[in-house]
Amino acid sequence: MVLVLPAMLLFMMLTILFLAIPQLATELRPTSTQTLWIIDIYGFLMAGLLVTMGTLGDRIGHRRLLIAGAAVFAVVSLIAANTSDPALMIGWRAVLGLAAATQMPATLGLIFATFADPRQRGIAVGIWSGGISVGTGLGPVIGGALLEAFSWRAAFLVAVPVMAVVAIGAPLLLPNPRNPVAGRLDLFSVLLSLATLLPIVYGVKELARPDSLLPALAGIVVGLAFGAWFLVRQLRLPEPLLDVRLFANRAVSGALGVFLLSATALGGIYLLFTQYLQLVEGSRRCGRGCGCCRGRPCWWWSPRSHPSWYGGSAPGT
Repeated sequence: MVLVLPAMLLFMMLTILFLAIPQLATELRPTSTQTLWIIDIYGFLMAGLLVTMGTLGDRIGHRRLLIAGAAVFAVVSLIAANTSDPALMIGWRAVLGLAAATQMPATLGLIFATFADPRQRGIAVGIWSGGISVGTGLGPVIGGALLEAFSWRAAFLVAVPVMAVVAIGAPLLLPNPRNPVAGRLDLFSVLLSLATLLPIVYGVKELARPDSLLPALAGIVVGLAFGAWFLVRQLRLPEPLLDVRLFANRAVSGALGVFLLSATALGGIYLLFTQYLQLVEGSRRCGRGCGCCRGRPCWWWSPRSHPSWYGGSAPGT
């Protein structure tokens, strides 16, 4: 439970703000681009730093990294709930993404350290994966219920008790394994990966504005240039941050491609559907959140159910 709770919450935070956009925009007065960054920066940094934090967990211990990430997440959630400036909100959401990135590989690493039996490990990873799917689906539901009873600020406060349970329970219930042959932490590759991701995202967001074509294209070109540099560096390093040769494996690249397409499609549907129900249909917030869950079964068919990700044992079997 200590390992499933943070995974569920961290993915719930990806979607919990979808229903809160109109209320949040009324109070904070962000621009349209700032609104998108408030929603997206969390997921971008969480995904962009997963490999880095996994390597760091191998060096200092996954339990220690999980506790530190949970503590930071709880404190920053309190601060974000009381923020009234859109630029600061983007910054706090970025820090939350960083804290989330410390916890995701830590939970998976602790599962592999705790369950030595392959069958038990497969079941544990299946429950962990199911928690991620449930958390993503619960985001709009819980967000709608909190908006109905309180305000958008409660969407941040809901994380505080959960992370408190993780920070207190982890030292009592979990081991603290380390990898004696952990790879070198290549900080320059980390910076290159972020310099690839963020300019491209910035460029795509700016394309939606009719008067910013050149800055948008410039951002995309800069991101692609850094991406090429990152790719060349990973191929030359004896211990790369990300072994890009893995993408030559059809099972890996195919599974990642399916997951990327499904995540992109469902993310867009979530965002547009919640706004349609709220601004056009005038549905109650809780009803809007429940309506979003009709598409959740799609997530159960994803790369997480592919046996190749778990050493031949499909999760839950």
